[in-house]
Amino acid sequence: MDLKNIDRNSLMDIRSVNVDVSLPQKERMRDFIRQVKDPYLFRHGKYVVKITFSETDITLEQRLADYVRAKCAAM
Repeated sequence: MDLKNIDRNSLMDIRSVNVDVSLPQKERMRDFIRQVKDPYLFRHGKYVVKITFSETDITLEQRLADYVRAKCAAM
């Protein structure tokens, strides 16, 4: 899906999502998905956020650590 063709107003603004933290974990996940509608495509204010995954063995934690190291090295 091309982000340029998305009607931003049709997407849920994630800032308005309020999950009841007293619920059990599975219920919190259901509540979040019910509110956001599409957890892979939503808005944060004026920004459209699209979540995708790539076929790799590298974990999110490893990617984040690499990113932080690169930012620190650039300082």
